[in-house]
Amino acid sequence: MDAMSEEEFFDAGFLDKLRAMFLRLRKRKQLRRRGIQRSPSAGLTREFKDYRHYVRQDDYRSIDWRLYARLERMFVRLYEEVQEFHVHVIVDASASMAQPFGEKRRNALRLAVALSYLGLVSGHRVSLYAMRDRITGLLPAQKGQGNIQRMVEALRNLEFDGATRLRQGLASFRPGRQRYGVIFVLSDLIGQNPDLVDDAVRNMGGWPGESHLIHIFHPWEQSPELEGEVELVDVETGEGRKMWLTRQDLQRYTDSFNAYLRVAERACLSRQVDYLAWRTDGPFDEFFLELLGRGSVLAGKA
Repeated sequence: MDAMSEEEFFDAGFLDKLRAMFLRLRKRKQLRRRGIQRSPSAGLTREFKDYRHYVRQDDYRSIDWRLYARLERMFVRLYEEVQEFHVHVIVDASASMAQPFGEKRRNALRLAVALSYLGLVSGHRVSLYAMRDRITGLLPAQKGQGNIQRMVEALRNLEFDGATRLRQGLASFRPGRQRYGVIFVLSDLIGQNPDLVDDAVRNMGGWPGESHLIHIFHPWEQSPELEGEVELVDVETGEGRKMWLTRQDLQRYTDSFNAYLRVAERACLSRQVDYLAWRTDGPFDEFFLELLGRGSVLAGKA
């Protein structure tokens, strides 16, 4: 499916809303610390922390000579080792994410922009990917909030087509180990039976860092309004099937769908992967804050 127009992608002031949400997070002390945080892990950098008086054993190269010129006393600069996170945002780009319910595509892209924005303004590196039968990069890793428009354009031009092979796709992903990874997979999980979901999540559980699976679905996919003779067509494969549906059939379908949600959640919990189901009729702001309030290092710690 073709790229989205800017009007379809964002309503007016969407980035302004993101900035407002970021400020709300700061006020709630979820972002009390900067994006560069203390960590004993790989990917360390140095960040200025404080001053103290110079003593004879100190390395003279650490003296702040500008401060000496002002105060005529010698101070050394103290640093702490800190860590930058690498945020990976993986968007399911299969046909079912865009057809017949474009809300799934729109919500996934908006969430990808929001996560990218939060990562960039917090000082992290951010990478974007598309997932079909494998995961491919959309842009090299970006850093600095000045790059948000580049990421917006990459997502806006992303084409949604073909089928997703969740297990193969996630198995192909190899996040680097130089920096702590914070990984978000945004998918509708269409076409995956429970056994395949468990296998796919097993790959996520082996990734270094923190992993999140965001399961996006339309209300109609949970409780379809159909009855009588219908023809259902798989938008990813083109296969169709005619059938007669009763209310009892629809109830059994809804029960099976809800059971599928529970299976996916249990599979994630058993692998220490955060799982969050998102119906597209839910408010974006509330969902985004709920996602970050679930303990992600991307939101900081209160």
